[in-house]
Amino acid sequence: MFNRHFKLLMISGLLLYGIITIFPFLWMIITSFKPVGDTFKLPPTLIPSLLLTDQPFLNYELVFQERNFLRYFINSCIVATLAALGQLFTCSLAGFAFARIKFPGKNLIYGVLIATMFVPTEVTIIPEFFMMRYFGWLDTLLPLIVPSMLVGAFGTLMMTEYFKSVPRELEEAAFIDGARTVHIIFHIFLPAARPALASLFVVAFIHNWDELLRPVLYITNDDWKTLPQALMNFVSQYEAEWTLLLTGSFISTLPLLLVYLAAQKHVVQGFVHSGIKG
Repeated sequence: MFNRHFKLLMISGLLLYGIITIFPFLWMIITSFKPVGDTFKLPPTLIPSLLLTDQPFLNYELVFQERNFLRYFINSCIVATLAALGQLFTCSLAGFAFARIKFPGKNLIYGVLIATMFVPTEVTIIPEFFMMRYFGWLDTLLPLIVPSMLVGAFGTLMMTEYFKSVPRELEEAAFIDGARTVHIIFHIFLPAARPALASLFVVAFIHNWDELLRPVLYITNDDWKTLPQALMNFVSQYEAEWTLLLTGSFISTLPLLLVYLAAQKHVVQGFVHSGIKG
């Protein structure tokens, strides 16, 4: 009897948690189909009135046509994709080096690299800004892509732990067959690390997609702004265009959902096998 009541209580708690978690997202979708100005209309309606008209996607048309949202969307796709792919490459090489290669000071270098995870971005952003200005990269996408493509502490930690789990027999057999290190990395370790690579890609993609500090600091030209900056345009000093803001937020969220759903299976496997838990 106790177990049954406890199980019922657990299910009720999970359902309540699910509703609380999902409701803001559902409300964002519903509001994106409401006319401008109906966001806080009382009593609230669950069926948006625009769906009953001949222009159900009016807010989406306004966002894309009048607010140059498509340009910002493309910029965010370029930044997030290139930065994530670059991080896969650099973190994989660094992870292999720390997991399999012996060299002087390896533990010290690895420890310092992991310690950088605890350094806030705000500490390094000022010298980074002067560096980007010296390179002449301001008002381009380069300062958003290049620093993120370099070796990241979290990605290196993840790939190092995953590569440590690869049986040494595979590596030794490849060496006996005359394979070089590059061949071993790209034909043995990386194929074996697909779940970890998928996990790292999703994490890096989401991080760069949501990045706001660097775009605000480095980009003032509208042609190179990203989606987080575009969403800021819907908020002024005295008011916010809530309907259009939530419409833009839903558009901005969709790619993240699609990327995660496409790689969900590999993401779970990657975190489990690498020994990193959220």
